[in-house]
Amino acid sequence: MDAAVKEAAVARFLREYTQMVRAARDHPALLGCADVGWSRIPGCPAGIPVLLRGLLDEAAGPKALPVLENVLMNSVFHGSAVMPAALPFLIRLAAVPDIAVRSGLVEFLVVAAELSLPVDADDERRVVLFGKDCDHPEREWCRAAFAAHASALRALLEDETLPDGLISADDRECLLRAVELQRYPS
Repeated sequence: MDAAVKEAAVARFLREYTQMVRAARDHPALLGCADVGWSRIPGCPAGIPVLLRGLLDEAAGPKALPVLENVLMNSVFHGSAVMPAALPFLIRLAAVPDIAVRSGLVEFLVVAAELSLPVDADDERRVVLFGKDCDHPEREWCRAAFAAHASALRALLEDETLPDGLISADDRECLLRAVELQRYPS
């Protein structure tokens, strides 16, 4: 999805949910969101903080999540340069027990973790699908974001308020692997 399409999708959300522009600015999960230089990130549409706030709203959340997912992905196999900056907030938002889009956030974190895994340059199939790591620095930046927020991610995985089956054993392993990669680089 190109930048103009992403920008248009965000603009549609902002028009439909104008109340989100001022909503939940002080929520603990979004602490520091206003300090991120979103406009300096290549391909980052205006309105990312509003989309993140929208995730907290019961009505807007289900509309904000797919728009945000599209902004954070360049393709099925590649995250965007925006993803590393958004990950800390997504991790903290997924820990909010009563958030309407919690399961979607957890699923997206698993996708982000999978996409952040290093690609073995000798594995031709993976290189064709995912590209070389040197061409996708966002993978390393995402791994760094997961590592920096390892305690919050582990707390999420240990949260007893998670509904049974929300995180499969494979997904749990994937998230833990994303956290551990920075401690034990390959």
